[in-house]
Amino acid sequence: MAGYRLTEEGKGYLENGLPERNLVELLNKIPRRSLEFNKALVRVKNFPVALKWCLENGWVSRTENELFLKKYPEKMPIEEALRKISQHEEIDEQSLGILIQRKLVDKITTVQEEARKFIGKEINELTPEIIKTGVWKEVKFRPYNVQAVGKVIQPGKRQPYNQFLSQVRQKLVELGFKQMIGPTIETEFWNFDALYQPQNHPARDWASTYQLKYPKFGMLPEKEIVEKVKTTHENGWRTGSIGWGYKWSHEKASQLMPRAHDTAISPRYMAKGVEIPGKYFNMVRCYRPDVIDVTHGVEFIQTGGFVVDKDLNFRHLLGLLKMFVHEISGIKETKFFTDYYPFTEPSVQISGKHPKLGWIELAGAGIFRPELTEPLGIKETVIAWGFGIDRLAMYKLNLNDIRDLFSRNLEWLRDQKVIM
Repeated sequence: MAGYRLTEEGKGYLENGLPERNLVELLNKIPRRSLEFNKALVRVKNFPVALKWCLENGWVSRTENELFLKKYPEKMPIEEALRKISQHEEIDEQSLGILIQRKLVDKITTVQEEARKFIGKEINELTPEIIKTGVWKEVKFRPYNVQAVGKVIQPGKRQPYNQFLSQVRQKLVELGFKQMIGPTIETEFWNFDALYQPQNHPARDWASTYQLKYPKFGMLPEKEIVEKVKTTHENGWRTGSIGWGYKWSHEKASQLMPRAHDTAISPRYMAKGVEIPGKYFNMVRCYRPDVIDVTHGVEFIQTGGFVVDKDLNFRHLLGLLKMFVHEISGIKETKFFTDYYPFTEPSVQISGKHPKLGWIELAGAGIFRPELTEPLGIKETVIAWGFGIDRLAMYKLNLNDIRDLFSRNLEWLRDQKVIM
């Protein structure tokens, strides 16, 4: 029929049969009390539609629990009407009205007709029809204030400090470093003794570190490693050193404590055997009793590690530290200061200039002493460092207080940019 065409649903009914025809055929073939009838009934597509038209036309009757065929229709006018529409033939107005009501046909309109209905009206969007026909010249456009502030969208995103740590980790992996992991609760052996820090050193005092009340002691590693570390502390072992000259205690070394610095992980890995040359890093939470202020916390994250090779020197270490600070945090001004650590010689500190807080220590570093590396089976040079990554994050996120890294201020969190 000119001016009308089948919808997708109408095409499907023409090809697969009307729902009411499929229901009638089913009732005509299968005894209604059989189990197979109930299963087949569920498979009738658009069953509610089929039942509606079958009941209206008096083809089907039903009781409370049963359906049965009352009259078998040889012809259904709608079936014939669908066929004629598909062949562009005329049909009566009543059948056309039913097909339109059931959304089985729709009217064909030209592009010009579709577009011209907008003439004289106010529109807020251009359609292809309006552009192609030139109707856009005869319509009114809704005015827009291009200076108006749009709706602010607050998308979900990672917490800024968490995102910064992920970027640091990714950068180190891209540079070829392998990540090290270790337990949060550590023995003093790995936290201090294996690092050649004497058992009577002030940094091991209860005022400088935390200790576990229960359980108080942990397991020491294999006897061979323990004996080498013990002898190195007492008399230098085979390292050419004279040691610290005191009686080393197994009990002291086995005491448990929350990890005080990230370097506690390094001797664990060196004792297991590392690649030479090799590059390793860690990113771990550490714990120390301290006075909490704008640059200190009692728990903090350190990012440290070491590089081992036979031809390394102190200049390599300085270059690595400076590159890391500049690329990770964007700090422009840095300084090196001489420093002291029991396990490195020479030792160095790198500081960066904060725009408000002035010079802040960022990392301690140095070359591991032979008294540390040789008892663990390494004779090559090892340069090592430990960054207070929280302080680098202060620069990157433009913060003046280290505690703000864990802020719950929703306005600040929402305003932080997602750094790709």
